[in-house]
Amino acid sequence: MHYELYVDSLFLVNFVMNLYLLLLVDRSTLRTATQGRLLAGAAVGGVSGLLPFVLPGTWIWKAIAAGAAGTVGMILAAFPVKSLRMFLKLAERLLLYSFCMGGALLFLIRSIPSLRSALTGIFGIMGAGGVCFLFLRRLRPEGRRKCSLCRATLTAGSVRLKVTALVDSGNSLTEPISGEPVCIVEKEIMEKLWKERPPEGCRAIPYHSIGKEHGILEGYRLPELRLEYDGIVRNFRKVYIAVSPQGIDGAGTAEADSVKMIINPALFCKEKGRDAAHAAE
Repeated sequence: MHYELYVDSLFLVNFVMNLYLLLLVDRSTLRTATQGRLLAGAAVGGVSGLLPFVLPGTWIWKAIAAGAAGTVGMILAAFPVKSLRMFLKLAERLLLYSFCMGGALLFLIRSIPSLRSALTGIFGIMGAGGVCFLFLRRLRPEGRRKCSLCRATLTAGSVRLKVTALVDSGNSLTEPISGEPVCIVEKEIMEKLWKERPPEGCRAIPYHSIGKEHGILEGYRLPELRLEYDGIVRNFRKVYIAVSPQGIDGAGTAEADSVKMIINPALFCKEKGRDAAHAAE
């Protein structure tokens, strides 16, 4: 039996499907990848999909070698990996989403016989993969819960503090002029960061809370903020922080008493070009 292989079509399918997977991995962690790196990672995966056709040896070993090279290459190209733990966590998420995506595509092909020929075509595979991507992106894997604890390192000049922070979707504060997300810290943290006097450029951050219709918090620019969650690290520069005069509620978490900072989840959606060079240092 004779088969014809269209390299451009195979590369396109692999590129698009790998891009779906990398986007899911990025969304489920701390969004450390830039758009350019995601595209580069998908391209590496697309090229690795062609390796079984050019490598010597039996088909099974060629497939294993291509899969391993593709997984490692995609992760290193797409994400700023700085530790083995971070690499393993990203690899775990990539394999998890690959399994889910493959299972979903196989289910669609087998459960809709009338569309089998369409779903196994180039555009059918990419279209079905897009549907699976939209479904999977709505799920909340571990680490993307409504509230989750992480380790935060705040840096102002020569002072560096490490605190337990809570990523909480209930924090939607923004700086009124720029619209940038605002994180909240306890007053004692503010006093330790700037021992002598607060920095210039104080902002009035309006807020609403239960039991109080509205109020104003003092806001300042934090020069550097480093967040670490489950081996994934991301650095930010010039982040707005609002000072809470009272203690911070840990939202019922196991380490509620140790929470000193509340992270606005919108911080992870900021334009990545601004902090890409400082990610995961």
